[in-house]
Amino acid sequence: MKEILETLKETALLAGDFIRKLYEHPHQINHKGEIDLVTEADLGAEEIIVQNLKQNFPNVAILAEEKVKEAPGETYFLVDPLDGTTNFAHGFPWFAVSLAFVQKGRPEIGVIYHPMLDELFWARRGQGAFLGQRRISVSSTARLSESLLATGFPYDVHQRPEPVLAAFSAFIVRAQGIRRAGAAALDLAYVACGRFDGFWEIKLKPWDTAAGVLLVEEAGGRVTDFRGGAYSPFAQTIVATNGRIHEQMVAITSNFLP
Repeated sequence: MKEILETLKETALLAGDFIRKLYEHPHQINHKGEIDLVTEADLGAEEIIVQNLKQNFPNVAILAEEKVKEAPGETYFLVDPLDGTTNFAHGFPWFAVSLAFVQKGRPEIGVIYHPMLDELFWARRGQGAFLGQRRISVSSTARLSESLLATGFPYDVHQRPEPVLAAFSAFIVRAQGIRRAGAAALDLAYVACGRFDGFWEIKLKPWDTAAGVLLVEEAGGRVTDFRGGAYSPFAQTIVATNGRIHEQMVAITSNFLP
């Protein structure tokens, strides 16, 4: 496991460096959907990641956001080469590389790298969560009314805005504040290190959440679906918190299933 962890950390840094160098330049932007973008940074970073992982672990399947979607077996890598593509394309510096190693349906290693702040978050199951060399933990906030929350909107929000806006409205009048910055991996990393107290979202992909979920759990937090059930990388809903406000959030999210 240590070799896998070190390889994922090295790979995230390589991909992040590539993305950072492209940030100030004009971008080649294509549409996968009405508001779902892909850029040369997504594709180039994914190529770097896949090449590095295949070189070191040729027999482990890779499930990545853009091109490489090998059938996952008992063990596989989940790869989001650039979480926050829309932000990157608009010059808003909130995006990340997110990598996870999954075994028997559970993320065992997670790495999230924020290239613009040079912050490397990582976790190994049973070993804690870290930012660089510093161990991190979730916040101690116990009241929803004193909590800073994060969320995101699905790519079909133009077609089905009602459940998303209803949940947002329910939280905005109960929380101290809500941030919608546009990169779920970083939202989860920020819950893990105590910068956010909680996070909820619908219709995320497994490569969006796997690494961040492990970070939150290893930092002492809690992750479930909207009903409070067990998390799965392939679940349609997610609630991640410091644990202290979890039931307060689930009491709300359970009313807004997609």
